[in-house]
Amino acid sequence: QVQLVESGGGLVEAGGSLRLSCVVSGRTFSSYTMGWFRQAPGKEREFVAAIGWNVRSTSYADAVKGRFTISRDNAKNTVYLQMNSLKPEDTAIYYCASQGTGGDYAYWGQGTQVTVSS
Repeated sequence: QVQLVESGGGLVEAGGSLRLSCVVSGRTFSSYTMGWFRQAPGKEREFVAAIGWNVRSTSYADAVKGRFTISRDNAKNTVYLQMNSLKPEDTAIYYCASQGTGGDYAYWGQGTQVTVSS
C-alpha cells in the first residue's frame, strides 16, 4: 500500500519560512516524479512544484518561483518544499503527490495546513 505523509505545516507571519516534508512508503520512491500542490479555501487545487526522479529536473508555478525550492532525498524516500518569503496568499492546504506509471499524479498525501498571517 502506497502512503504519503506530509508534515511541517503551521502558522507563520508574512515574510517567514517553513519547510514541508513528505515521506513515501510502499513504492520505489526514486523512480517517480514528485510534486507539491495546494488548495486554498474556495479555490481549486493548483500545482506548486515538481521534481524529477533524477533530482536535476524541477519546475515551479510562477507564483512561487524564486521563493520556494523543491528537493528530494531518495535515500530517505522524502521530498521537501522549502518556502521562503511567505505571503498571506500562500495560505492553503499543501499536498504532496507521486506520479504513477502513466505519468499522472496517482498517489496523494492527506495534506498539511500552511497559514500565513499578515
